[in-house]
Amino acid sequence: MIRKIVNIDSEKCNGCGACASACHEGAIVMIDGKARLIKEDYCDGLGDCLPACPADAIKIIEREAAAYDHDAVMNRLEAMKDPALRAAIEKAELLELTKTEPIPSLLKSFPIQIKLVPIRAAFFNGCKLLIAADCTAYAYGNFHQDFIKDHVTLIGCTKLDAANYAEKLAEIFRQNDIREITVARMTVPCCGGMEMAVHQAIAASGKEIPVQTVTIDTDGTIVSRA
Repeated sequence: MIRKIVNIDSEKCNGCGACASACHEGAIVMIDGKARLIKEDYCDGLGDCLPACPADAIKIIEREAAAYDHDAVMNRLEAMKDPALRAAIEKAELLELTKTEPIPSLLKSFPIQIKLVPIRAAFFNGCKLLIAADCTAYAYGNFHQDFIKDHVTLIGCTKLDAANYAEKLAEIFRQNDIREITVARMTVPCCGGMEMAVHQAIAASGKEIPVQTVTIDTDGTIVSRA
């Protein structure tokens, strides 16, 4: 439903807590030095908190929001009188307010193992290809956003896999229209096999494909781009 409800500007909020004290419904709490609305249905939209704010951080706006639930507010306020219940309620509310949304995957195709991927596939045509050593995604925290995004991804480990990556990659390059290649490898010596296999495959394919190698240290820092 469209109704009046408080809107808190966290940039303006100075963390004084006056609004939380002024709210008769207990709908506002302080988290990490900022005022937060616990739940939409705890706010009656009357704005008793507005005059208390010295930073002009709170306004009443009209938007889609859950209806004010007077009974839920009264039940919560009654329960908060018990110190044990108050602690449990505040803990649950804090967890709810600070939980983060799942980060979506940016994978464009599957399978991604070099050994399993087909040599010919529609997703290869005109793609930017990422060929990554297995460990890179675990070492580099923002791997999806900084590497996988807008790329078709292949992964493998030349040390552990008993396979000649160069032969299969050469056929993939030969039979598909690959625009460019990024190789993501670790600083450890065994990852040199992945980089070598890609360059051997490009040579064997008879094509000229731009390739960049990004080397990642075991602490997750990028040490070179070549």
